[in-house]
Amino acid sequence: MYVKHRELSVTLRPLKLIASIAAGIWLGCMAVLLTLWLVYALLPASQTQALNDAAAELTNPPAAKPKPESANPMFDQYQQMLRDSEARQSQAAEQAERQRSFNGPKCQFWMQQNQTAPSEKSRASVYQFCG
Repeated sequence: MYVKHRELSVTLRPLKLIASIAAGIWLGCMAVLLTLWLVYALLPASQTQALNDAAAELTNPPAAKPKPESANPMFDQYQQMLRDSEARQSQAAEQAERQRSFNGPKCQFWMQQNQTAPSEKSRASVYQFCG
């Protein structure tokens, strides 16, 4: 038994396809907006007031409030210790950088040149490579 299959011819109309997709997207957005509006309309007044307050706060942010004084003296002491520690570390890093610049080979060479035969060039090179 042999069954003959029919051929299906499909014609592509891009303008019709684009219009259909656009209409579907538009209708979908309208359905979502309508659903949200209905949910908002059916919410109790206390919840809608909270939503209105949140929306107002997003559009008009409150003025920057001054930072309140900390009520915990131990936390203040900890923050002060952190600031002091950072200051000591930065001073140590600067001192190490200065020491490193005097230990460089070019600096040592020009310091030796300036000691044995001082000249304007040797002084300028000491300032350049050691300072």
